[in-house]
Parts: sequence; C-alpha cells; structure tokens
Amino acid sequence: MTAATSTGAPSTGAGALLATVLDAGSFRSWDSAPVAVSTDPRYLAELAAARARSGTDESVITGEGRIDGRRVAVLCSEFTFLGGSIGVAASERLVQAIERATAERLPLLAATASGGTRMQEGTVAFLRMAAITAAVTAHKAAGLPYLVYLRHPTTGGVFASWGSLGHITVAEPHALIGFLGPKVYSALHGERFPSGVQTAENLQAHGLVDAVLAPDELAGVVTHVLALLDPPRPGTPPAPTPSRGPVAPELTAWQAITATRRPDRPGVHDVLRLATVDHVALAGTGEGEAGDGLLLALARFGAQPCVLLGQDRGARNPLGPADLRVARRGMRLATELRLPLVTMIDTPGAALDPAAEEGGLAGEIARCIADLVDLPVPTVSVLLGQGTGGGALALLPADRVLAAGNAWLAPLPPEGAAAILHGDAGRAPEVAQLQGVRAGDLHRVGAVDSVVPELPDAADEPGAFSRRLAAAVEAEVGRLRPADPARLTARVDRLRRLGLPG
Repeated sequence: MTAATSTGAPSTGAGALLATVLDAGSFRSWDSAPVAVSTDPRYLAELAAARARSGTDESVITGEGRIDGRRVAVLCSEFTFLGGSIGVAASERLVQAIERATAERLPLLAATASGGTRMQEGTVAFLRMAAITAAVTAHKAAGLPYLVYLRHPTTGGVFASWGSLGHITVAEPHALIGFLGPKVYSALHGERFPSGVQTAENLQAHGLVDAVLAPDELAGVVTHVLALLDPPRPGTPPAPTPSRGPVAPELTAWQAITATRRPDRPGVHDVLRLATVDHVALAGTGEGEAGDGLLLALARFGAQPCVLLGQDRGARNPLGPADLRVARRGMRLATELRLPLVTMIDTPGAALDPAAEEGGLAGEIARCIADLVDLPVPTVSVLLGQGTGGGALALLPADRVLAAGNAWLAPLPPEGAAAILHGDAGRAPEVAQLQGVRAGDLHRVGAVDSVVPELPDAADEPGAFSRRLAAAVEAEVGRLRPADPARLTARVDRLRRLGLPG
C-alpha cells in the first residue's frame, strides 16, 4: 500500500481504511443526519460541494465493526470533506459515538486525518474540541481502551484534543503530524516550517508515537493489543505457587553483586522473550521524550495481563529523568486500563550528570515513589539484578516484592559506600555484607516477600530462571484482588514498619 507523502490527502480515505481494518461486512454506521449549524448560503454551498466530493455527509464517520471477530467502536476522519475539519456537527457526531462506545463498553479506535477546527464556524467550533476531549476522558475513566491512529495529515485542534489522548498511539508512515499547520506557519512567519519535524517517524523518535504502521498493519496490532488487555477468563485456576526446588547455598553479598554484573545475566528483555505468553512494547513518555533505559510494555504472565516496567540492563545510557517519566506513563496506563503493574528493577544506578540534574531526576524519583505508593491497581515489583540507589527505589514500592536469588538493593554502589565510610573503595565487599543488601537479607527484614532461586546463577540457566520468575509473578498478581481497599493500607504499613524493632 502506498504510504502518505508530506502533502495532500491521506493514502487511504475513511471508507477504504475501515474496509481495510475491519472484518469484511462488519461495519455498522452509528451516524444520523448532521445537526444544522448555519444558514449562511456560502457555507451551505461549501458543505454541499464537500458532500458531493467526498461521498460522506460530514468530516467524520462513526460506528462499530469487528476486528478478528471482536466488537470495536470506530471514529474515522474523512479528509476530502473540508480537510477533515471539525465543526459543531462533526464534534457532536464524535461525542455521541464516544458516549455510546462507553455505554456499551467497547474499545474505541480513532483514526484522525484533519486540518483541525473548521474556520467557517469560528470560535464555537474551536470550543467543541473540549467536549470531544471530555467524552474521551470519560471513556478512559471507565477503564476502556482508547487507541489512536494518526493519519496524514493530522494537525491543529484535532491533534491537540482527541488525537493525543490514546492509551496507545500509532501513526501512518511519513504522515504530517503537528500542532501548527505548515500553511499557518508560513503565513505567520514568512518562511517554511523546518522539514522533518512534523513527521510520524520523528514523533516516534521523540516518544510521542508508539509505532509507525501502514494501514494494512493496523488490524493486526489492534487485535494484538486488545487480546493482551483481556482479563483472565472466569474460572481460570490461579497459578500454582512455583516450587522452590533445590536451593543453592546463599552467596556472600559480594559474590551476589558480582553475579548480577555478569554481562550475560538475563534481563527484562530475556524474561519477556523467554517466559511471557505475549507482549507489546510501547515507546516513550507520550510527552516528547524517549528514554532508552526503561522498557514499557503490555504483557501477559500466564493468564494475567499487566503493564510491565523494566529497567534495561543493556541500555546505552544510565537511567535518567526521561526514563522515569516513561515509568510514570506506565503507571497511568495501568490505572486507566485497570491492569496490575509489574516493575522489574535492574540498574547500576541513576544518571549522575548535569543533564540529569537539570532534567529533574530527583523530583522524578520522588514522584515515581509517590505514584506507586498510591496506585489503585495491584502492584508487584521484582528485584531482578542490580538495585542501586534512587533509580531502584523509584520502582520498588509494591503490594508484593519478589527478588531473584542473587539480586541486591543498596543506597549506593558498594564501592561508593565504602569510599564514604572508609575512604577506601576496596572495602566494598565488607561494606556490602554489613549493609544487608542481599535478597535473603531483605527477605529476613520483611522488605522482600519471596525469593526466586537461581540454580546457581541466572546467567547459567536463563530460560529456566526466566520461566520460574514469570510463574512467580503470575502467582503473586493472581492473589491480589483488584478492588481491595485494604491493599493500599497494607502497602503503606509495610513501608512504615521496615527497620523498626519488634
């Protein structure tokens, strides 16, 4: 299929896109005649010409269909109708469709292609963007998925309202996507807008778009995502508690630390690849940043769907503020979709440089901790390997805490702690032992609920270890009741009691 270019209409019109994405013959329109909003003869003539040219009665089509047999509500822009612009009639059609999707508890797929607010209707049309936003917000507040496909072009008020609110957002290849339309920029500034900025690919690089997909790839991704979000089927038996099996002798603190620093030790990507039923990786904060030190994904551990946040031991750069803002996107996603949150901690420490300071690293650590303490959904955290400093603490507070047998947690790298205490980094093994950093030490003081054995080292059994860990995560998530008011109290009480005598 031909991708969109940087000018002109989308590569696929609304009707053709729906025929491509939905199961054959499944589309059912929800549209009634557009509300009459003007008596101006010139504007009425424009509307009549737009209807004749586009074959639609307004700039949006709404309704429902099936994607791989699953009912899905759809909103789809028709760009050839006055540039896909949104006036009062189009916005009312959108709001009614979103409200119906919410009432019928249907996932919602929005496919935009628009120049923004309809100038012929002035300020009142502009204000209606807030009504569309309110309807989408209510849909998401009901725990229902909202997926967005940004087509060429998507600009102005559409991008600044219902085009930017997706739980997951994907875009058409080479699509022009931006708040300020190029024509408006040229008229205001007397020069062309810099090329390459308002493109789908650039937005993906900056964490605003999760993926760039051709129209014929969209159905498969929607199917994949919605299947991942399905709750366990009623009557699904809980996952059995994994057998501990033979337990290797507990290593010294320094031996455990050395083990977690092995370059071949399995990390979060290995757990996803080797031990989850399925997963979809997402990209960036959705707010203009794309940290590379933290993985955000939808994943299934056995029967249990979740949002997964995992620190990437193979990242090029230390964990920075952008990574923690990606983490906070994941926390919002879990809350809005009412999914359990699983965090996996494996970091040698957060970034220690001027850019991290100026980017608000300390504040992001604090906000991550605060969000986790108060998160309304079930939470499980996993000490997967190294657990150094604030970068580790930012993802730790949870209803249940698991630790790999050789994992550890410390306020600083042991070498740094030894330098502070003794002026000698060479005393790191001694300091680590005294600090009680090991998984076993943390279990004995109540900071860790369960230790997942390594037999004897995860790097020597990556597949078996990853499956053992995934089974433990599934079991813990399955035991946590989603609507349990005592859960939040217990989460805080656990932190309140740590280290106190008795």
